[in-house]
Amino acid sequence: MGEKRILHLTLERQYFDEIALGRKTEEYREQKNYWATRLEGREYDTIIFRNGYGPEVPEMEVEFKGVRKTTRKGDAIYAIKLGKILTLKRWTGPA
Repeated sequence: MGEKRILHLTLERQYFDEIALGRKTEEYREQKNYWATRLEGREYDTIIFRNGYGPEVPEMEVEFKGVRKTTRKGDAIYAIKLGKILTLKRWTGPA
């Protein structure tokens, strides 16, 4: 097996917490050119979510279970299906 294919995403604290607590099983991104190049026709093994940009921010690695196009509240979006949490670092619980 080759190198792990990782999708890197940054989240606001509220959504990071919901995923960490197991309440959120999909993450959403707008259907824009930027996300099309990162999501369409690509395969990933895991997603690394970070809550911020510094070296010591909360981080978790989650199984990538696929992506689909859909609509939400009338907007075209990508729904990224999340699997189980593999690692959870520097998270102290919900804010």
